[in-house]
This record gives sequence, C-alpha cells and structure tokens, in this order.
Amino acid sequence: MPSDYRDGVTYDRISAPLERNGIEVLERLDLRGDETVLDAGCGSGRVTQALVERLPRGHVIAVDGSPEMIGAARERLGDGAELLVQDLNELDLGARRVDAILSTATFHWLGDHPRLFARLRAVLRTGGQLAAQCGGEGNTAELVDAAGAAGARDPFAGYLGDWPGPWHFPAPSQAAANLRAAGFTDVRTWLVNRPAPYQDLRAWLRVNALTAHLARLPADLHDRYLDEVIRELGPDPTIAYIRLNLDAVAAG
Repeated sequence: MPSDYRDGVTYDRISAPLERNGIEVLERLDLRGDETVLDAGCGSGRVTQALVERLPRGHVIAVDGSPEMIGAARERLGDGAELLVQDLNELDLGARRVDAILSTATFHWLGDHPRLFARLRAVLRTGGQLAAQCGGEGNTAELVDAAGAAGARDPFAGYLGDWPGPWHFPAPSQAAANLRAAGFTDVRTWLVNRPAPYQDLRAWLRVNALTAHLARLPADLHDRYLDEVIRELGPDPTIAYIRLNLDAVAAG
C-alpha cells in the first residue's frame, strides 16, 4: 500500500471489494493456526482481520507504509495483531522470521520488485509460504491512459507531465523470474480478471488509485485533476482489473 494514503477511514469504507479479493488469496495459505504470518501491506486491516481469525494460536505482524492506514487497522484490530509502519523495501523484523507472508493489492505500488522480494525472503523461514496478489500486466490500462492524458495538460503538467507514474504491473514471467532470483522455489504466477473494485469512482480515485498523483499536486488542484481524469474515462467507464497472483516457497 502506498505511503501517500491519507484517509484511512474513507479507504476502509470503500474497500470491501478489495477485501473479497484478499480473502481469496488468504485461502491459498496452508495454515494450522499456530504460525506467525506477515501481512505485507495491510491497509486498514480488513484482510488482516480474517488472517487473525485463521490463527487462533498464532501471531500476525501487519506492516504498511502509511501511518494513516496503520491507525485505521489499529481501530479495527485492537491488540489482535502487531502493527508496524514500515516501507516494505526496507522491511526489518530484526532476528525474527515468519512462517508465511500474505500480501494483497500492494506490490504494484513498489517499483523495485527484485529488492522487495529479497526483503520478503529475508524475513521468511526456509520452507515458508508466500501468497500474494497485485496488479498485473495490463491492469487498469484505461485509467493509466486517462491519468496520463489529464496530467499532460496545464495546470497539472508541471507536476505530472514527465512523471512515469507510481505503478508497476509485471507480467507473470517477469514476476516469476524475480521471485526465483530472490531465493524462492515452487513459484506459480498467473493472471485473473476481476471486476474493478469501486462503487464510488471518485472516492476510489481519491483515496486509492490516484493517491500518488494527488500527493504531487497542490491541494487546490486535487478536485480539478479528478474531474479531468473522470472526463477522460468517459460517461460509462470500463476499467480492466487484472490481478497477478504469486505463490512461492522460501528455498533452503
């Protein structure tokens, strides 16, 4: 989850579709109930809560780069999980190692996947599981185009015009190669199509999809930029939501 998120309460309110996708990923983990599991990019804690319920004798460490998201997760989870504000590219659990890692809707916000996967491997015990899902090749192509077209125009061009954007949507083969290079085995990567996860398009753009764009703009341009992107998307937008699933095991 990007560190540019500001409004954990609103994000939590609109994130039920993301939660449904995350539960599917959680179900891929083979858990006894006594493991220590890392939620890498926990957001407001919706999927983390389901993970806690799967571990009645275990321990959940939930990490997010945004203090606002960790605050929202703390409201939801109380003392049910250990909550840490950390950049996943700098992930550090000291001498501790976890039995499994869960991540949903996070990795595409991080551009350096070789570094990310190396950090995840470093905190995962040998034989531990990774189950993750993020945006994959072709994800939200219509939004990428609309955000770029709007950002190329004044008064936004000075802030967004030369910026490549915050997202990294890899192909399955690229992700698999990066996982193997980082020390994972039994690697499986595949794409699935899902409905775009919003009921309120403007709210989704503001507190999820375009948070990094808005962070680069002065506050008085935020609404104008959202207006321009929505205009570019058209009156009845269809946004391809293509998810990349990643399953792997930490090699010995």
